[in-house]
Amino acid sequence: DDDIFSSAFCENSEKLIDVHLFALAAKYYSLSNLGVCTPLEDVLEALKGDSGGATGIKPDEFMNNKKSHEVQVMSELVDNIANYCGIKQVIDIGSGKGYLSSFLSMQYNLKVYGIDSSSSNTNGAHERNRKLKKHWRAYQSRGRENLKSQCLEKANDRPVESEIKCKTINEELLNNASSLQNQDQVIIQDLVPSCGFTEMATPATNTETGADLVTGTQSHETKLSEEVLAVLNVLPADAVEDFSSSYYNCGELCEEEKIQRKMTSLKIKARKSSESNLYFPLTSCITAETELNDIVTDLEDCVMVGLHTCGDLAANMLRIFTAKPEIKAVCSVGCCYHLLSEQFENQEECHDQVWGFPMCQYLKDKGWCCGRNARMSACLALERVAVGQMLPTESLFYRAVLQVIIEEIYGVTKSDRHVGKTFSKSSSFIDYVRRSLKKLELDDSKVPDSCIMDYYEKYKHRMNELEAFNMLKVVLAPCIEVLILLDRLCYLKEQENIAWSGLVKLFDPVKSPRCYAVIALKNQSCS
Repeated sequence: DDDIFSSAFCENSEKLIDVHLFALAAKYYSLSNLGVCTPLEDVLEALKGDSGGATGIKPDEFMNNKKSHEVQVMSELVDNIANYCGIKQVIDIGSGKGYLSSFLSMQYNLKVYGIDSSSSNTNGAHERNRKLKKHWRAYQSRGRENLKSQCLEKANDRPVESEIKCKTINEELLNNASSLQNQDQVIIQDLVPSCGFTEMATPATNTETGADLVTGTQSHETKLSEEVLAVLNVLPADAVEDFSSSYYNCGELCEEEKIQRKMTSLKIKARKSSESNLYFPLTSCITAETELNDIVTDLEDCVMVGLHTCGDLAANMLRIFTAKPEIKAVCSVGCCYHLLSEQFENQEECHDQVWGFPMCQYLKDKGWCCGRNARMSACLALERVAVGQMLPTESLFYRAVLQVIIEEIYGVTKSDRHVGKTFSKSSSFIDYVRRSLKKLELDDSKVPDSCIMDYYEKYKHRMNELEAFNMLKVVLAPCIEVLILLDRLCYLKEQENIAWSGLVKLFDPVKSPRCYAVIALKNQSCS
């Protein structure tokens, strides 16, 4: 109830007076509590997928735990979406170093175009993909060798007594051929128990019986063949080729098997020739007006994806998706909310600009504005703090005191330059201030070391206040993220060509705090 939660603040001073109630209100309005998300398992089920994860190479062999978790979960979902839509092309927006792109192409044989605005990222993705392919081929080679040895072990471990029985049976059949011809019928079950026959044989089936014995032996081989092929099916198809030719050709194959193997080989060769390079890193800056055909010359029906698309890029992705008929589905996980542009944040009118927030007409009509401080708060990770990964209070304190110094000594209240990750490189507060001033291109000779330390001592006792303030921001973070994500979802709900859209929690928020995906599929009739 809004009235109950409002009592967390003093009616006259509007100051926070009930922290517990404030925390309850924040939890009440968080995305996990509102009931608007679609469970990932339900989405995969609707797409005829399997939430158990794809079998094959594990991405943690090539990336850190966080990125591995993100890539494995998202790539499985994207593959299911692509299969559902019957398409093979993926456009990865803000692809960075190509972690998701390369995994989608190698694990799922999708043709992926990774687009990033940074040429250094694109070049890095090229190099990383080249190295990854070497590892991938080595992994496939290991897989082939393991499967080959397993099959040989199975063949070698067959009981010797089966061979002896078959040999004895053949001798008995040959020696008793004349007596068998004189019998009306003979029960073969007792003669060939290892083959499991229960049919009655007539005198005319002497030759057939010998053939049945051979067939029985071949059926065991065929069963083993099917088991091995079933295992091989979990690997990319080119992992099968050498193995099938080296192992199975040593035995006679039936015509049906030969035709099947030949067709499989042709398919593999055809795919190799047409998709020799399944991942293409490209450099381009994506805006709402971007024409994908100018970047991807062979654009066809595709899925557009983005793993942690920064700031306005997430919003622009959704606009391109709704406008471009070739894009049949979208899966976008945004981040860096503090970099979003807001239409109503400043009073200046910019009629031609496309804003990152708000997107939906409902919030536009209300002139809704978050503000940079709120958007900064939305980037905080409540779940990590809840499990003991505390906020970096000391670095936040350094940054806060630095701002006081800059305002009071230099008269600077706003700057386009950033301090960045200076704290981790600094040996002391004095070192931190001097490094930061140089980054901001301010004359550090204006402030002596003693003056810097005076500021530090002046505010040191308020560090606990700063920590408490930031903890309140952390508690409020999910509520602000809700507003941004629901704005994007509502924008999709307003479009006429969308068959389904929803918010899905993809990742473990402790591993990956920005864990929600905006997913949408177009009507199949749209073209």
